Amino acid sequence: MTKANEPSRPQPKPGVMDIAAYIPGKSAAPAGVTKVYKLSSNENPLGASPAAIEAVREVAGKLEFYPDGSASKLRQAIAEAHGLNPANIVCSNGSDEIIGLLAQTYLQPGDEGVYTEHGFLVYQNYIKAAGAVPVVAKETEERADVDAILAVVTPKTKVVFLANPNNPTGTYIPFEEVRRLHAALPKNVLLVLDAAYAEYVRRNDYEAGVELVAGAQNVVMTRTFSKIHGLGGARIGWVYAPTHIIEAMERMRGPFNVNAVAIAAGVAAMGDRAHVERTVAHNEKWLGWLSEELSGLGLRVTPSVGNFVLIHFPDDARHSAAAADDYLSARGYILRRVAGYGFPNALRMTVGTEDANRGVVAALTEFLKS
Repeated sequence: MTKANEPSRPQPKPGVMDIAAYIPGKSAAPAGVTKVYKLSSNENPLGASPAAIEAVREVAGKLEFYPDGSASKLRQAIAEAHGLNPANIVCSNGSDEIIGLLAQTYLQPGDEGVYTEHGFLVYQNYIKAAGAVPVVAKETEERADVDAILAVVTPKTKVVFLANPNNPTGTYIPFEEVRRLHAALPKNVLLVLDAAYAEYVRRNDYEAGVELVAGAQNVVMTRTFSKIHGLGGARIGWVYAPTHIIEAMERMRGPFNVNAVAIAAGVAAMGDRAHVERTVAHNEKWLGWLSEELSGLGLRVTPSVGNFVLIHFPDDARHSAAAADDYLSARGYILRRVAGYGFPNALRMTVGTEDANRGVVAALTEFLKS
């Protein structure tokens, strides 16, 4: 029998309902649109590696068996491709699982986790889920600012999340700045370098973080197969970290957190360098083309080194981001609204196929004339 003032049903722990549910990029166009170009989730327009697809077919007949709980073949493939020790790698169900594991492992109620103003929304969610307090560091010109990050670090800070390059802006900071950030952080603060888009960057002053992790005890680097390898549907991520962090994470992760299909696809994809090179070449060509064409329409485009562009629209309601999104969606072009990231009047567009890229520019040309 329910007592007075006793809840009538199970209640989530404090703070859970304060977390905003993550909303992925939409996929569907309005009814009646037959050809849809999904440009909302930064997926690879060339698709997955043919080798990965074949590997999935081969493992499909063995789905009754549990996968290797340590994903040893996948860790070895990653290690060989990047020149790392496989013992310092943990694989995951997407890199966002790694972010969640790190938050649960190193944050507790009363702690603070830091991320930048326009950083990946899941940082805030996982910080809150751990019972800690999310702290935002202002960006400068839509770019992470090391001094602003350091200014919000307090004795309560336990983790700093830095997406480099960042999503949805596409901006990055040179690795000299990353090193300066690390050098100024207390030794007990974990610096998480989220390098999901690292393979796309063509800048001499950029590094993903391998050397910094190798020489420090409080830095980790997270990566994903969802972008350059075109395996978003397989959900594969990984982290390179010092041994003591690996040992802690191994106690927190699920025993079979990477499934057999994902392991097979990931091993094959990591070995297909030709597919990666084709993807990089395609992106380099069309990222520049899109930035130039969209700027030529009078739209501001945040300089990007990723596989997407952030497009800013005029202040008038007739040509706002929301109006542009409706106009594009009606023609089968699905972009991403980013109001939740602090850009209420911008859309993020994935670099797509040639048809998709040219189609969006043509549609926006007509939209801005209306």
